[in-house]
Amino acid sequence: MDLQLNGKRALVAAASRGLGAAIAESLAREGCIVELSSRSLANARGTAARIAGETGAAVTAAEVDVTDEDAVRGWIDDAAHRLGGIDIVIPNAGGPPSATFDETTPRDWDAAYRLTLRSAMSFARSARPHLTRGGTVLYLTSVSVREPIGPLAMSNIFRAGVAALAKTLANEWARDGIRVNQLIPGRIATERLDELDAAVADRLGRTSGQVREANEDAIPLGRYGEPGEFAAAATFLVSPVASYITGATLHVDGGVLRSVM
Repeated sequence: MDLQLNGKRALVAAASRGLGAAIAESLAREGCIVELSSRSLANARGTAARIAGETGAAVTAAEVDVTDEDAVRGWIDDAAHRLGGIDIVIPNAGGPPSATFDETTPRDWDAAYRLTLRSAMSFARSARPHLTRGGTVLYLTSVSVREPIGPLAMSNIFRAGVAALAKTLANEWARDGIRVNQLIPGRIATERLDELDAAVADRLGRTSGQVREANEDAIPLGRYGEPGEFAAAATFLVSPVASYITGATLHVDGGVLRSVM
C-alpha cells in the first residue's frame, strides 16, 4: 500500500533510540523528510546518519531537551522555516523513573510532570502555528492510560493526562483539518523496557529473564513486540491514508488489553 508519505515533513522527538528511532526510520523508508531530536546531539546525529544511510532519505538531527518549552519551540520554529512547513509531529519523551507513590517526593512529581505532560503540551502549543489542513500529531502513551501499571505511579498519572490532551486537541483542531491520535505500546522490546524489567527484577529479587518470561506469559501473542511493529502502526496513523481517523486510540500490545472498549 502506498501511504502517500513521500516528501512529507516529519519531526520525531526523543528519537535517538527505542520507539522514537523506530518511527523515524519507518517514516524515512516511506519517503518522509525526517528530523529527529535527542537531549544528546551526538546520539541524535548517530541515529540520523544510520537511518539516512540505510534508507537514502533526508534525515537530520537536533539537540532538544523536551522539558524546556523554549527549546521545543525553537526546534519546531527552526525546522518549519528550513523545511517550508511541517506535516507530522510526533512528541515523545522517556518515561519517569519506576517508583510507587510512597517512594516519590514532590520534586519527583514536578520533574515527571515537565517530562511527560508538560512536554506534550509544549509540542502542541509550538506546533499548532505551523500545522495546516492535513497536518497530524501523534502522541505515544502507554497501556497505563487504561490500566495503571505498578510500580509506575508517576507515569500512570501523567500519561493519562497526555491521553486526555490528545483527545481534547483532536476535538478542537478537527475543523481545521488537523488530526491528533494516540498510539499505545504494550511491551515493546526496547532499551527502556529492559530498564523497567531490570527495576522490577531488582524489586522482586528475580532476574530480568524471569520477569520477561512472566510478562510474556500474560500476553496473548506470547511475546514482546518489536519496535518495527509499533513503528508500522505509527506510520499508518500519520499517513494521508488514515485521513478520516482522529481522536483515536490504537493499541499495539499483542492483545494484552482485553477490555471491549
